[in-house]
Amino acid sequence: MKKWLRRIRGAIMMGLTWAAGWTLFGMLGVGVFYTLFPRVPDFFDVWIPVFAYPGFFCGMLFSTVLGIAGRRRRFDELSLPRFAAWGAVGGLLLSLVPAAMVAVGLASANVDLWLFTAVIGGPLTLLSAGSAVGSLVLARRAEERELPDASADGAEVGLTEGEAQE
Repeated sequence: MKKWLRRIRGAIMMGLTWAAGWTLFGMLGVGVFYTLFPRVPDFFDVWIPVFAYPGFFCGMLFSTVLGIAGRRRRFDELSLPRFAAWGAVGGLLLSLVPAAMVAVGLASANVDLWLFTAVIGGPLTLLSAGSAVGSLVLARRAEERELPDASADGAEVGLTEGEAQE
């Protein structure tokens, strides 16, 4: 049971991290947009949830895909393109949610459903792939900063070839 709780906590944390990143990305994009087009009415407060919610769910879906596809592999064994592909799968899965809801009968579509899926699928897939690559880069940096393995002889850590152990 502890293993599942750790995985759920990890998926939620990945979702929150991606939500924060997507919100910053969205705010930056909106800021650039309003700088280029100053006469457009300012609806800045609505953009935070517009980017945060999909970022959260894409992060959780990516964490699930990573748990299935990247099982029993360390971060240094995984490539950036593979991580980007898994992130893109998470974004693609989220873009299919409206179509699945209509198919099951939980929603109705007033627009062409496949056009809507394609329109939201492109940005979600690209942002998810980029977020996945960013997550791997951050994870590798954190892994490099960790202390050496506890099983290694602590006296030999940090010695150069010219130094001898006393």
